[in-house]
Amino acid sequence: MKETRLHFLPGLIPALLAAVQVFCACAAQGPGRPAEEAQPVFAGLPISSENGAEPLTPSDIERISGLLEELAELERSGLFRREMALAESSLREKIGDYAGAVVAIYKDMSWGYGHGILAEGEIEKGLTRLLSLEGQAGKEPAVDAAYALLAFTRGHWNEAEHRLAALFAEADEIDSFARWMQLSCALEKDNGDKKAGSAYRAIRARYMQYPEYWYRGAKVFSDTIASEYAEICINLAPNGPYAGECRSILAASAGLNREDGHAIRSKSEIEAAIAQAVNLGNPELLAPLIPLIGLAENPYTLFAIGALKSLAALPPFRDYFDGLAVRSKGRLADRLAYISRG
Repeated sequence: MKETRLHFLPGLIPALLAAVQVFCACAAQGPGRPAEEAQPVFAGLPISSENGAEPLTPSDIERISGLLEELAELERSGLFRREMALAESSLREKIGDYAGAVVAIYKDMSWGYGHGILAEGEIEKGLTRLLSLEGQAGKEPAVDAAYALLAFTRGHWNEAEHRLAALFAEADEIDSFARWMQLSCALEKDNGDKKAGSAYRAIRARYMQYPEYWYRGAKVFSDTIASEYAEICINLAPNGPYAGECRSILAASAGLNREDGHAIRSKSEIEAAIAQAVNLGNPELLAPLIPLIGLAENPYTLFAIGALKSLAALPPFRDYFDGLAVRSKGRLADRLAYISRG
């Protein structure tokens, strides 16, 4: 198979994934084995059994390393997609990096959970399945990785950090997923760890599409940094499992009670709600912003008031605000009346 250097152009992700699939299929196809039977080595949990593939040549290993580097660069460019983690897992298992293969699958599952695609408990269920490999020759790294990831999922930070460090002591990627988890453990144990905090912030480019990265950063950092991380997490997955706590973090950073977080909306959410309401000519779509208007003075409420006030020039929206003002009381009524006057 001729090796082609992939560049960052439209359609790169499909091209790279196709290259991964073709390579795995070719490598898995032994002499005389029908091409249609060739399968990627790692198709999911648990780790696949021996499939009779021919041993990899040094050229094969070099080619796989190049594909893994390409995947990492795509992630650093903010182009992460779920299928990329699955492709990474397949490649890592192919070269015998079972621990890395498991971590890549975990990355996929955790990304899905963070976006609200995967139900709570599914990650732990998947990792527990891997423990069935315990005692099988050659699968010890996969089992060790499963124990490390279970500890991380359960918030056992000391255990998780120790196990991850033992598994990936030789890893040379400073922004790898395993490294991110180790930094998370360190900051969960001590949010004043300046070295870990600096390293955590330095790897943000690779995790632009990853809600849990921003959520954990929002939890451990303070003030402006925490607000920025919380907003990004909310914008990535406004209905995801981390959004609620991130809204509470935004409320606290704005001088409100954490309980006010349920009404907080990020600036991007405010703009999106207004754009949708105007485009569809439906002021009722602004309803999620109304509780925000009634909060004590804070940057998010002031931003929303300013943005909504510009809509009062449109009769349907002015009538909507007027109607709400009549039915409301106190601070909310006063603000709605102010907005409706245009």
